[in-house]
Amino acid sequence: MKCPYCGFLEDKVIDSRESEDGLQVRRRRECLRCEKRYTTYEEIEKKPLIVVKKDGRRENFVKEKVFNGIKKACEKLPISTEKISLIVDEIEQELRQRFEKEVASKEIGRLIIEKLRKIDEVAYVRFASVYRQFKDISEFEKEIEEMRGESDGTGKHGEN
Repeated sequence: MKCPYCGFLEDKVIDSRESEDGLQVRRRRECLRCEKRYTTYEEIEKKPLIVVKKDGRRENFVKEKVFNGIKKACEKLPISTEKISLIVDEIEQELRQRFEKEVASKEIGRLIIEKLRKIDEVAYVRFASVYRQFKDISEFEKEIEEMRGESDGTGKHGEN
């Protein structure tokens, strides 16, 4: 491992610990030349997951895009960055378990909606309005009425 301070190639590992989810190993290292310490993370190399867009284009799955979409929906709401990161990790893990090589973008959107619905109604409606491409206020009203019906046990929610 190359020291980020002096570029020397030899170090020693001071401490290693597994992340809570068991998907990474965090290592504290010390450079054998300058003696400065730094942290590295080791994780299993993942096969690329390809996202198939509505128009048929294909691109690599990028966690940051999912994170940014959820973050935007949660703007000015009491939802921590850590909570958003956990949701993104859950989504990625679920996608990798269910899809070997390719996943439709609508499946990613569906998972995001499912997760947001459980944590915050406002974030859910914000994301749903973009994902389902609401055209006017009546579509917002319809979505909110369906949510109210579900919460009092009188309605069902159907995905488009």
